[in-house]
Amino acid sequence: MLRRMPTLYVVRHGHVHLTPTDPEDPELSDQGHSQAAAVAEQLHARLPGTLPVLTSPMRRCRETAAPLCSMWGVEPMVEPRVAEVPGPPTDLLPRAEWIRRSLLVDWTEFIELGASLLKGHDSVMTHWRAGVLEAIFGCPHDVVIFSHFVPVNVLTGRATGSDRVACFLPDHTSVTVFETTDNDIRLVEKGREKQRPTVHPGK
Repeated sequence: MLRRMPTLYVVRHGHVHLTPTDPEDPELSDQGHSQAAAVAEQLHARLPGTLPVLTSPMRRCRETAAPLCSMWGVEPMVEPRVAEVPGPPTDLLPRAEWIRRSLLVDWTEFIELGASLLKGHDSVMTHWRAGVLEAIFGCPHDVVIFSHFVPVNVLTGRATGSDRVACFLPDHTSVTVFETTDNDIRLVEKGREKQRPTVHPGK
């Protein structure tokens, strides 16, 4: 008997505050909180019952997950492996520029950029990318995951065979749906995309 493939509903976090309390871990803006409430209603209406909820440890993801967790009466499980791609120190390259460059290259080029900025950062990035996939393949059941722009693209690239860092531009609180087996992933539904050609790490 074939094992049913888990379905993963991967949500990109909401819009972040333009002047955050902590620029390294920004909170949601008012718009982001409204988006979080709306995606909670959307998922509650779409799914037949409550599911486990995983979230990146970053504040913007935890705040995006909060309305759904409250609605379902569940505690989110914090999963560090679905956090955003680690960048070099901002004094070497501002975060916004790091993300901008990610839109233009494939993974080999992106990892080489990391190594050129900071010795050993190529290993950090390679380990991080593998960790995203390990986290996903470790989900035994259907789950809702609150994550970030680049992790959503890691999963999409694996599912579609693309080596581009940015296979597509998932909008804030867009829901991208995957099915997984023990070692493979299938794209079921691509989330809503941004219309702008560039993506700020939080906006």
